[in-house]
Amino acid sequence: MSIRLLLPLFSTLLLAACASAPEKPTQPVAPAPAPVAVAKPAVVVEAPLPSHMRELRGSLRTPPAGSDVEMALLVIDERDRPQQLLASLTLTGNGQLLPFRLPFNPAYFPNGARVELRARISQSGRLVLRLPPQRISQAQSQSLGELPLVSAP
Repeated sequence: MSIRLLLPLFSTLLLAACASAPEKPTQPVAPAPAPVAVAKPAVVVEAPLPSHMRELRGSLRTPPAGSDVEMALLVIDERDRPQQLLASLTLTGNGQLLPFRLPFNPAYFPNGARVELRARISQSGRLVLRLPPQRISQAQSQSLGELPLVSAP
């Protein structure tokens, strides 16, 4: 091997060794007293909704713990088929009342069309519960309250 090939390697190693700060001698320091942790309830801070957006709020009644909850705001045609997705949300069930907040853009809300909120709850890849379709008639923020889930067929 020629020295020309090793020269860049040695110079890089030399620069790296010189670039580090010299080690300071460590002095034994008495440990500081541990601060006493005060248990405070967790506060859920929700991000404010942008001014051009609207939202649907509510809660689903007891989806099973560990289940996958998929919610969608859909435009539905006259044959009950979804035509357009306006908003969607994925949550994880906790076995208790599950609150949700589904933001959507009212500019995409079609006038005169049927818009529904739908949800399905699956566990281990199997559909176990569903939300009966909830008709949404206006493109404004709404509180839907507690929504009951029914068994999936």
